[in-house]
Amino acid sequence: MHTSNWHYPTSIRVGAGRVRELPDACRASGIKRPLLITDRDLGHSDMILKALDDCQRTLGHCALFDQVKGNPTGDNVAAGVQAYKAGQHDGVIAFGGGSALDAAKAVALMTGQRRPLWDFEDIGDNHLRADPNGIAPLIAVPTTAGTGSEVGRAAVITDEQARVKRTMLHIRMMPRVAILDARLTLSLPRHLTAATGMDALTHCLEAWCSPVWHPMAEAVAVKGMQMIDRHLPRVVADGQDLEAREQMLVASSLGAAAFQRGLGGVHAIAQSLGALYDHHHGLLNAILLPYVLLANQSSLQSQMSDLAHYLRLPTAGFAGVLDWLLALREESGIAPDLSMLGIDDRDAELIGRMAFADGCSHTNPIRHDAQGYQRIFCHALRGL
Repeated sequence: MHTSNWHYPTSIRVGAGRVRELPDACRASGIKRPLLITDRDLGHSDMILKALDDCQRTLGHCALFDQVKGNPTGDNVAAGVQAYKAGQHDGVIAFGGGSALDAAKAVALMTGQRRPLWDFEDIGDNHLRADPNGIAPLIAVPTTAGTGSEVGRAAVITDEQARVKRTMLHIRMMPRVAILDARLTLSLPRHLTAATGMDALTHCLEAWCSPVWHPMAEAVAVKGMQMIDRHLPRVVADGQDLEAREQMLVASSLGAAAFQRGLGGVHAIAQSLGALYDHHHGLLNAILLPYVLLANQSSLQSQMSDLAHYLRLPTAGFAGVLDWLLALREESGIAPDLSMLGIDDRDAELIGRMAFADGCSHTNPIRHDAQGYQRIFCHALRGL
């Protein structure tokens, strides 16, 4: 018998052009003075300026905060909270890729708290420290198909002083409305389309491999992988394929919903590398995924046998899944090993310790120790 809590409450609006409903989504969530949070690259883009204008004309007020790094930091969050309070805002619009969405969710968390941000790191019952009434309502508009943060209750933020990534988690951080408008992803370049798409796949696959009991998440993970198998090659080949873009946006949301079951060693290592070297999270996941699967192989025979069947792969079992993954990764133009990013083994021991300490390692199918994660990292440096 099991005792579990499952949460899938986000209202999702899917369809090309539905970003025009952003003011309505704000009103439906009781937001009259939103702060739109995005990253530095998107801050002055046409899509952001249009969204700002629509909200200002309909709601009467909407301001912009665009000082979010590619791997958002505690300082980014603090600056966002300051902007929120200075503008007397009453809600947050998270608009952009996973970094912008995570930063916006952390800002929403901190708008009404008295403790510092790191006191809410996802360890034990730390989420109970938060005043739920002090968490601002959120609307999320993703512009990449990768993290699925628009339906998630967590935000990953870099603690630059400690050189680690920390996960903040609270059910009230889950956006009330997510708008999945594939037109917003059409300008995403091929390499980011590939990296974010493989990020979504990693979420689904690590959730599938997790030992946690969560049948709903298992089913969602399989559907997400089936959609990615069909549509990631299409969007990598043709970035203007609107139907495939929309399917990948949905698959990305499914991946985030699935990892309520947990993630694993891929994220444990990738988050450590991201904190140390500031590389793109999705790309790190894409490179690391086959190496962690190989390290977990002894515990994944039945899961991989089922997955090969569900994906209708030509080769059964673990070998079939690995062959499929490597082929998809190559077709997407993903680097085969970490050395291609300029990473070397000078910090190998530290990375092993950081990965072992990372919360994602707790739901890896095998509880590798620090030396085990160090070996996986070194394997990912050398290549297959």
